[in-house]
Amino acid sequence: MATKSLSKDEILEAIDQMTVLDLSDLVKAFEERYGVTAAAPVAVAAAPAAGGDGAAAAPAEEKTEFDAVLTEVGANKILVIKAVRELTGLGLKEAKDLVDSAPAAVKEGVNQEEADAVKAQLEEAGASVELK
Repeated sequence: MATKSLSKDEILEAIDQMTVLDLSDLVKAFEERYGVTAAAPVAVAAAPAAGGDGAAAAPAEEKTEFDAVLTEVGANKILVIKAVRELTGLGLKEAKDLVDSAPAAVKEGVNQEEADAVKAQLEEAGASVELK
């Protein structure tokens, strides 16, 4: 039985359609199967910026991906849980667990516009959010 190979573009398109939670599970499975970690390239990329001169490091420091971190739930925990469910697609128990574990990342690796939208929606529900 012949198997069809996916092109690089098809794989990237499939990844584009994943939720943050699905992508996190994929990264964990990839790490386990191939015995690698996704954190290693980040550490390697950060090392030259720390050791280089200030002029060379400035362009590398421009941040394009942000994490929206729930820092405090506030008085309206139920509204915050509802907002987290809307933003992440998590079930009720998972969203409640995320809210209860604050500070916790609600969205990771998103662009500035999406991070601001997440922050606004959670703050409207009464939570405190920090963009990192």
